Amino acid sequence: MKKIITFILIFVLSFSLVACQNSKPMTDRDAESSANDTNEKPYEGATLSVLVAYGGAENSFDTFTEETGIKVEFLSMSTGSALAKLQAEDGKTEADIWFGGGVDSYLNARDLGYLEAYKSPESEAINPQYSDKDGYYSGLALVPAGFIVNDDLLKEKGLEPPKTWEDLADPKYKGEVIMADPAISGTNYAIVSGLIQAWGEEKAWDYFKRLNENIEFYAKGGGEPLEKVAAGEFAIGVVAITGGTYAAGDTNPTSVVYPEDLIPWTPAPIAIFKNTKNLEAAKVFVDWYLSKHGQEILREADARIMARGDVDAPELMKDLDKSKLIDFDLELMGSQRDSILEKWQELVGDK
Repeated sequence: MKKIITFILIFVLSFSLVACQNSKPMTDRDAESSANDTNEKPYEGATLSVLVAYGGAENSFDTFTEETGIKVEFLSMSTGSALAKLQAEDGKTEADIWFGGGVDSYLNARDLGYLEAYKSPESEAINPQYSDKDGYYSGLALVPAGFIVNDDLLKEKGLEPPKTWEDLADPKYKGEVIMADPAISGTNYAIVSGLIQAWGEEKAWDYFKRLNENIEFYAKGGGEPLEKVAAGEFAIGVVAITGGTYAAGDTNPTSVVYPEDLIPWTPAPIAIFKNTKNLEAAKVFVDWYLSKHGQEILREADARIMARGDVDAPELMKDLDKSKLIDFDLELMGSQRDSILEKWQELVGDK
């Protein structure tokens, strides 16, 4: 019996010593290893293809890749052109993500079945007016529309900058105004649709007829008016106002003008294509860019008023008077796109 008791005591003592050794304090290396285990990048090495219509967005992609391990390949393309390409391919695009641009094209793509519904957990912090209620797209930023002017050219011609949309149709600006074709540029379609909603059909179409007299031709991309005004080819451009619009003034004699009467706008959206082969990595991409951290990184890449209410507006845009923003029905804008653009084409002809 004594031998048995002695054996049991030796066994228990040995077990206790092993347990003590295994419960030694966690070292810094152990803590680091544990942290790495919980912060793993499950989709590291995946590559997402992104169609981009958001100036400066590419400046944020390296940070996204560094933090998630997901690589980004991107192609810059206006949303109107992207929609036309999608329709030609019946939605069978090789791209995974649609990033920025005019929401009208997203609405059309949604209705054609080209987009994947995904409600990010971060979407609760996004103004619901900027996003699709079923999650087919979410707003990244608010993009107001206005004018960029070449100060030197206006001074040379003895002209004052326009202050309102009505000013822009004044015959004194004939040949001095450039804007993009609204069939190609989502921002310029938002301007046309927004003014129709604000003024009514009769007043708006009378205005467009008079404005058309001041425009020699319509640009084939949303960025072209900014470039041509900065280069001194035109005195006034109708543009989306972003950080890039302000930045043009760093090296060119240009200034940004918010219209004093009405400010059309569009949300810059983000969406996942239905045809994606990288759905889970695409969801990580959307979550990251809708998060407070991702929104702040994107704001630094190109100064904009972000869609999240808890992200401050950039300093250079704090003079935007939000009371002038048009009370926009985005669904109506999307549903009327074909009829408005058909009537627009009849008005402007081959310009």
